Amino acid sequence: MKRAILNSIFSNWLLLCSLLISGCSSPEEKSTAKIYLIEISQMKFNPAVLTVQKGDTVLFINHDFVIHNITEKSAAKWSSPQLANGKSWRMVVTQTADYYCTIHQVMNGRIQVH
Repeated sequence: MKRAILNSIFSNWLLLCSLLISGCSSPEEKSTAKIYLIEISQMKFNPAVLTVQKGDTVLFINHDFVIHNITEKSAAKWSSPQLANGKSWRMVVTQTADYYCTIHQVMNGRIQVH
């Protein structure tokens, strides 16, 4: 009986150890995706140029008192909804893109993927 209990404890301990080890990954395997912030204020995107890695997230926050949007410039491949003051929109970056506000076309920015 004692031997059965000890075997059960040992088996459970081995299972726990194997689960812990399998959950570990090398630094190369861990996700390195980051979140970057672009603030919209004074009719500008700040920063106007942002360099990121593929898979990173960019969060746009409107701090202006007027509505803005963010639209990919060459073919409108992506676009945000209209953002009122205090509203935000995020996207996962897959490629370099120039963007602008279709409401205020003097507002331009660029996301550079390296």
